[in-house]
Amino acid sequence: MALSFCGNDRGSNAYSVDKGVLDNGCFVDALNLVPHVFLLFITFPILFIGWGSQSSKVQIHHNTWLHFPGHNLRWILTFTLLFVHVCEIAEGIVSNTQMESNHLHLFLPALMGFIAATTSVVYYHNIETANFPKLLLALFIYWILAFITKMIKLWKFAEASLGVQYLRFCITALLVVLYGLLMAVEINVIRVRKYVFFANPQRVKPPEDLQDLGVRFLQPFVNLLSKATYWWMNPLIIGAHKRPIELKKIGKLPIAMRALTNYIRLKDSYDEQRKTEDPEKSPSIWKSMYRAFGGPILLSSTFRYMADLLGFAGPLCISGIVEHLHNSTEIDRTNKTANMTFGVFFMSSTELLKNTSVLAVLLFLALVLQRTFLQASYYVTIETGINLRGALLAMIYNKILRLSTSNMSMGEMTLGQINNLVAIETNQLMWFLFLCPNLWAMPVQIIMGVILLYYLLGDSALIGAGVILLLAPVQYLIATKLADTQKSTLDYSTDRLKKTTEILKGIKLLKLYAWENIFCDRVEETRGKELTSLKTFALYTSMSIFMNAAIPIAAVLATFVTHAYIEEVRLSPAKAFASLALFHILVTPLFLLSTVVRFAVKALVSVQKLSEFLQSDEIGDDSWRNGEMYMSLEVGKKYKYHGDTKAINRKGRYRMDNYEQPMRRQLRPTETEDVAVQVNDGFFTWGSNLSTLTDINIRIPTGQLTMIVGQVGCGKSSLLLAMLGEMQTISGKVYWSNKNRYSVAYAAQKSWLLNATVEENITFGSPFNKQRYKAVIDACSLQPDIDLLPFGDQTEIGERGINLSGGQRQRICVARALYQNTNIVFLDDPFSALDIHLSDHLMQEGILKFLQDDKRTLVLVTHKLQYLIHADWIIAMKDGSVLREGTLKDIQTHDVELYEHWKTLMNRQDQELEKETEMESQTTLERKTLRRAFYSREAKNQIDDEDEEEEVEEDDDDNMSTTTSRRSKIQWKMCCRYLSSGGFLMVFLMVSSKLAKHSVMVAIDYWLAAWTSSNPHNQSLADPFLNATNYTQNDDTQIAQHRSYVPVFIILCGAAIALCLITSLTVEFLGVAAATNLHHNLLNKIIHAPIRFFDVTPLGQILNRFSADTNIIDQHIPPTLESLTRSTLLCLSAIGVIAFVTPAFLIALVPLAVAFYFIQKYFRVASKDLQDLDDSTQLPLLCHFSETAEGLTTIRAFRHEARFKQRMLELTDTNNTAYLFLSAANRWLEVRTDYLGAVIVLTAAVAAIWSTSQSGLVGLGLTYALTVTNYLNWVVRNLADLEVQMAAVKKVNSFLSTESENYEGSMDVSQVPEDWPQHGEIKIHDLCVRYDTMLKPVLKHVNAHINPGQKVGICGRTGSGKSSLSLAFFNMVDVFEGKIVIDGIDICKLPLQTLRSRLSIILQDPVLFSGSIRLNLDPERTCTDDRLWEALEIAQLKNIVKALPGGLDAVVTEGGENFSVGQRQLFCLARAFVRKSSILIMDEATASIDMATENILQKVVMTAFADRTVVTIAHLVSSILEAEQVLVFSSGTLVECDSAPNLLAQENSLFSILVRTHK
Repeated sequence: MALSFCGNDRGSNAYSVDKGVLDNGCFVDALNLVPHVFLLFITFPILFIGWGSQSSKVQIHHNTWLHFPGHNLRWILTFTLLFVHVCEIAEGIVSNTQMESNHLHLFLPALMGFIAATTSVVYYHNIETANFPKLLLALFIYWILAFITKMIKLWKFAEASLGVQYLRFCITALLVVLYGLLMAVEINVIRVRKYVFFANPQRVKPPEDLQDLGVRFLQPFVNLLSKATYWWMNPLIIGAHKRPIELKKIGKLPIAMRALTNYIRLKDSYDEQRKTEDPEKSPSIWKSMYRAFGGPILLSSTFRYMADLLGFAGPLCISGIVEHLHNSTEIDRTNKTANMTFGVFFMSSTELLKNTSVLAVLLFLALVLQRTFLQASYYVTIETGINLRGALLAMIYNKILRLSTSNMSMGEMTLGQINNLVAIETNQLMWFLFLCPNLWAMPVQIIMGVILLYYLLGDSALIGAGVILLLAPVQYLIATKLADTQKSTLDYSTDRLKKTTEILKGIKLLKLYAWENIFCDRVEETRGKELTSLKTFALYTSMSIFMNAAIPIAAVLATFVTHAYIEEVRLSPAKAFASLALFHILVTPLFLLSTVVRFAVKALVSVQKLSEFLQSDEIGDDSWRNGEMYMSLEVGKKYKYHGDTKAINRKGRYRMDNYEQPMRRQLRPTETEDVAVQVNDGFFTWGSNLSTLTDINIRIPTGQLTMIVGQVGCGKSSLLLAMLGEMQTISGKVYWSNKNRYSVAYAAQKSWLLNATVEENITFGSPFNKQRYKAVIDACSLQPDIDLLPFGDQTEIGERGINLSGGQRQRICVARALYQNTNIVFLDDPFSALDIHLSDHLMQEGILKFLQDDKRTLVLVTHKLQYLIHADWIIAMKDGSVLREGTLKDIQTHDVELYEHWKTLMNRQDQELEKETEMESQTTLERKTLRRAFYSREAKNQIDDEDEEEEVEEDDDDNMSTTTSRRSKIQWKMCCRYLSSGGFLMVFLMVSSKLAKHSVMVAIDYWLAAWTSSNPHNQSLADPFLNATNYTQNDDTQIAQHRSYVPVFIILCGAAIALCLITSLTVEFLGVAAATNLHHNLLNKIIHAPIRFFDVTPLGQILNRFSADTNIIDQHIPPTLESLTRSTLLCLSAIGVIAFVTPAFLIALVPLAVAFYFIQKYFRVASKDLQDLDDSTQLPLLCHFSETAEGLTTIRAFRHEARFKQRMLELTDTNNTAYLFLSAANRWLEVRTDYLGAVIVLTAAVAAIWSTSQSGLVGLGLTYALTVTNYLNWVVRNLADLEVQMAAVKKVNSFLSTESENYEGSMDVSQVPEDWPQHGEIKIHDLCVRYDTMLKPVLKHVNAHINPGQKVGICGRTGSGKSSLSLAFFNMVDVFEGKIVIDGIDICKLPLQTLRSRLSIILQDPVLFSGSIRLNLDPERTCTDDRLWEALEIAQLKNIVKALPGGLDAVVTEGGENFSVGQRQLFCLARAFVRKSSILIMDEATASIDMATENILQKVVMTAFADRTVVTIAHLVSSILEAEQVLVFSSGTLVECDSAPNLLAQENSLFSILVRTHK
């Protein structure tokens, strides 16, 4: 068969032009080739030259990505053009088969057109990136030529009166329209950019974001194709495999997405409502959200609708393919001549759609488009949601900065509420935005689905739809129940966490008293309640999963069974499988609808909370704050308005005229200089109508030291805040001299630190000045504390950093106030948490020298009256009003009584002073605890414990290959560990039921295929009418045979539904079992770990295992596991079915599998990194909010609002960038897996068309291929999630390998006498002790003998091993040589429980547990009440406890906060006394208590413990001067051992030196 362009049919003169050149169809087609060839000739050289020169600078920097006008429209038109060209090629090839010889002109021009269109878009993209519009001229000419040639063709068709009924006419007409539109787009570019035909072309600069190299999020700037497929993400995701993604890599946000931009948009639409509508009414947040972000949501909804409509193309194409598969594609040749015009065949428009190969391609295109639209819709909503969240956070933050202080202090707004707004409500709204297009898309989808089903199946379809609709409310019910259960679970887990924290904080005490099991059971009890709640949660979750899986089966069952009995017509495979696919489509919206409705309800609540918050009272607007004029302003007089009293809040702005205009005051010469602040007739309140401060008239002299004194609660702090404008003014005025009120350095009473380094906390945004900084640090004596910190003053402190003690925190706050360069300094009781040495030093160096040298005005609130002599001006307060004002001299002369009162108080303070100097000061103690914490940590770093898996993961310095392999593999070992925790029976059940369920599901569909394909008389399925006639002939047998399939179908469906229930239950309960076991083992392991473990492992790290990781194991792993197994098995069963139907498919499967493997491999690594980034950037943001809310007064006094706002915007943007990249990465994955799924469908369809299998089986294969597209991306996403979640199991597991203490001992309990130790005689033989096998010994060869009933003192410098000895008595440390024998028994042989329960100890830090007093004294519940009261009486606590409600059952709050430190220490004494032991050890027990308590302690030891052996480890040598025997240690060895008087007699004994230095 010869190839010729015009064909050589017999009898046709294809090349004759007798009738006129243009009337020869072949010539017109040839003419159509011209433009395409022209374009290819022109563009190829340009592209090659361009690419050749570009290879040097491979990546053009993106600031040249300028979109020409009409960019998106051009891409859309070009894609449509390509599609039409494909149709034209298909039509040409099909028509060609109808001819005698090959007519190349039928499809060759179309093929060339396709190539030219592709080239045009590549060429355009390159011109655009190079920003060289002159080259667009070539395209312009091409569009014109193509338009003209196609016009000629169309005109000829019309002349020959060929109309719409012929396909080729339609295609040509479409092409004319498209070329015309593209021409118009090109003209528009010329009009706007004026690059040709105009004298001065327009210069265009790229957008600002693109000139900024920091912007890495390129979605808004790339071309349409890259936008749709996230191609620009490739370098990031593939690069993640080589090295982890860091914050630097994701750069900054584009300007349009920054929080500030969106905040302004939202704020404008919020304020606009105020102006336009009734200003009294509160603006609606919904409206402002709609005005600010409505556009993108509409766009997203449009995408969503298009995707949903295209989704229905799948089932329809399947039905078409199955139906036409065995129809002869031969078209009757009789009408061929009728369709011959121009000597070629013309095809009717409908014929193309009957061609199965064409349908397969259409199905593929529909799938690709549907998925692209769906992902675009998701992306737009997520981007909008993130923008909204940024805007809301900024709005909340601005509001926080203006909240009136009374709101915070009167408890109208708690920190918890503010944190919830930030962490929960904004996220709820963001999620609502993500899901809201579903609200209006889903109903449409459901209605469309039902209509199509009705069209396919008639009335029985309505029954199936009815089943689905009836079960939907049940799902909603389950969803709401789930939310409730989750709440109660949360309550239990917070309770459990509280108890666990207490145990971990007091672990040393619990071990020493052998109480760990009792407290462990307390936690287990709470955990039990939590698990009950979790089981309910698991039950509801499994119900929800079950409904989701069972509803479609039930619907299909109902539909097909009724169809068999109602309808006259038999089910054809085409209809059966199309409706099956439709049911699959319908389930998703119904399942999601319940979720969406729930989110909508939550969003309504969140908006309600937000608007209440945005309308709470604000602090007064005060123009004096700007320090412009020396003017007066009533700081917001309480004005009555409509009878309600409100502070001046937001409404004040609109009625400035209500209060008197601030008039300019004439400056009185006296006032200008010497008064910094003056208050006249001030009445101030904290929000209620009662005034807190009444009748205040004071002045603060400039450049002098003013002190405010008075008893607790008389309003000293309030006075400072009133001057700062934080209180509401009822009447009166506050005047500031003009140069002072710019910013006030203020140190609040409750110290407030930022989560930042020490240095940042002190400089607080001021420029760093080394000398000044050094001076401030010395004045506050912070240097010794800084030296102890691991990184000096670059150490992070604050909530997430290192915990400092109260005194250290307070000194840092004072240092901050001193460092600021302001004229006025307000210090609110800076000495409250400091001991006497530090107070004196701070007073002398900091206040008197440093501040006075600078001539700064200083206001100091204090209780330390001994400093009054330094004051230049004193304000004495009482009950909210000023008692006296003046210098100390004035008061001495005028108010003798007050002066005398002060003097007596001063004497008392002086006595305390002496006592304190004697004691080792509190500060040294604080430093000591700090040093201990770090000492143990350093030691740990030397050993490099395996437990520290955290640190190992961060060491990315080792060579790249190992990190890559480590980061890309899922921890299969951990998966096995997790499953084995669930128990093998459950695992076996889960696996077998899952496999059974999926086999049954396949069986149902296979049976359906067999049923519908069963053809008793093998008549062609093409003609339903034929069937109908057959029915009449052979009715009964036919119907009976048709219905004989029904029972099996019912049985299979029933089995499937039952198995769905079983699988969903087993997975969830497997999860509960695993969670139970893991937590139980973890708790037991940790509680029984040696004390050393707690020294080297930070508390936060252990707590994380119990909070975050346990939560993940409890609630997140089961659903992920369920989803993963389900989607994987679905995909596998689908691929199995397709391979069974058409084995040829397996050949195509290999490249697809390889592609899939690489996609998921790259994605999982990138996703994990981005998820970590999202988590790690969220914490600082939340902390910044809670910090700001806590330190409001300080920030406002310092006038640092703007800086904090800036910081908040930066943190929000960083977090949003991470989140955006994470969601873009998810879209990247989904687009790719969806396209893979589409290719699977295409290959399955093509393979089916070429093979000759039964039409029912083909339908089966295609239906399954369609489901693959839905589930492929879930496989990868769940894999990635599971990988992140398995890290929690890994962390918990790492703690499960810790060694426990050896509780057994070599003696049996029965061998120990009941009342051992009877006498309390202690012999120490050659004792050597170390904390760990890897560490140096802390005690070396100690020998000592303590007689029964002796009072022994142990002393030595810090770190000499005193405390280690006390731990050795309890076998808490590693005794590796020598032994301690108590009453004849070597304690190392005893079981630990026995040993520790028979000795008593009082520790340095008093530890109380939350619960009752009884629980704290006697958790074992072995003692009578009388015994407990006796112990309390001995400890002088009886009266205090009696006064409490409930007596012995009175509540002790967490950490015993409701008792003072001294009382807590006395409780510890009572606790030691309750345990009648003949040996008591006191480990520095008096270090943290006051003189009075210490006296009580000493007295009790002498009387109540007279007959017992008491070993006192002293930090103050003075407390053991009466001891009968003193052991003096120096660096781990015992150097002196004798009675105290004997040792003192020796001048140069270490003991006497210690005594002398401590005096």
